[in-house]
Amino acid sequence: MSEQIVVLEISGLEALHLAGIVGQFRDVIADSRRADDPAVARLLPDAYPDDDDATREFRRLTGDDLLGRRADDAAIVLRTLGMDGGDLDADGDPDATISVALGETEALAWMRTLSAVRLVLATRLGIQSEDDHQPDDPRFGIYDWIGYRLDGLVTALDRR
Repeated sequence: MSEQIVVLEISGLEALHLAGIVGQFRDVIADSRRADDPAVARLLPDAYPDDDDATREFRRLTGDDLLGRRADDAAIVLRTLGMDGGDLDADGDPDATISVALGETEALAWMRTLSAVRLVLATRLGIQSEDDHQPDDPRFGIYDWIGYRLDGLVTALDRR
């Protein structure tokens, strides 16, 4: 790990939920059928908005690399949480507060992963603009929570 630049404090239960979400995200981007998934397509840049053929070719040439880097970032998040996407550490207490120390490399991986997870969730929820977000709808709870965690991380990094 690089020099510690931020420490996140989250509950064991939050860490467990986050690890599950990040683990599911990793599975989505690793799925061989991902090319047909609009949520995964949203993670890949639309390099040539006026040329569908050129965009498809760009994604064909760069997509695996970009998604591989996203998978690597997700692995860093899971490693720094001390989880593999499923179980709380053997001595973990869901009610305890967990301190997650992040160096620059880890913090950037967290930001990229949380942003990507939000993009996938936004696609699944049909969010294309701020007007599509319905904060009173419980289906948006995870989307909002990931945004809260992302905003907290960005704020902490801005203060350093």
